[in-house]
Amino acid sequence: MSVYPDSSTAYAVFGELFTILAADEEFTERLRDADLTLRLVHTKPDCVIHVTPDQVRFGDDAPEDASVTIKMSCDTAHRLWSGTLLMPAAVALGKVRIKGKVAKVLELVPILQPAFDRYPQLVAAQGLVDGAAK
Repeated sequence: MSVYPDSSTAYAVFGELFTILAADEEFTERLRDADLTLRLVHTKPDCVIHVTPDQVRFGDDAPEDASVTIKMSCDTAHRLWSGTLLMPAAVALGKVRIKGKVAKVLELVPILQPAFDRYPQLVAAQGLVDGAAK
C-alpha cells in the first residue's frame, strides 16, 4: 500500500516541507549562492513542486525549467526523507532520476539537510504512520 493515498496528501506534506525550508533564510541564501532551482516531480500520486530562493510553486503553477529536476515516486520520496533510503542508492537502483549537472546536485544535497529533521512530524500530522494512513 502506498504511503500517500492521494495527491492532496502528498501536497500537504511535501508542500509544507518545502514551504518551511523556503522560509529559512539560510536555506534560501544557500540556494541563491549556488544559483540553484529545484523541480521535484513525484508520481503515484502526482505532486510537482518548484523551489527557487524566492518562492515555492505547486502543480500546474510550477514551471518546467530548473537547474535540477528530481523525479521519483512518493513512496521513494518518503523513504528518502525518512532516512531509510540514501540518494546514491536510489539513483543507482533507478528509483530516482535526476536531470541537471552533477555538480549542482552535489551542492543541493547538504542544503536539503534541515528537511530530514522536519519530515517525520509532517508525516505524523497527516496521520501517515509506517507507510500507510492510520
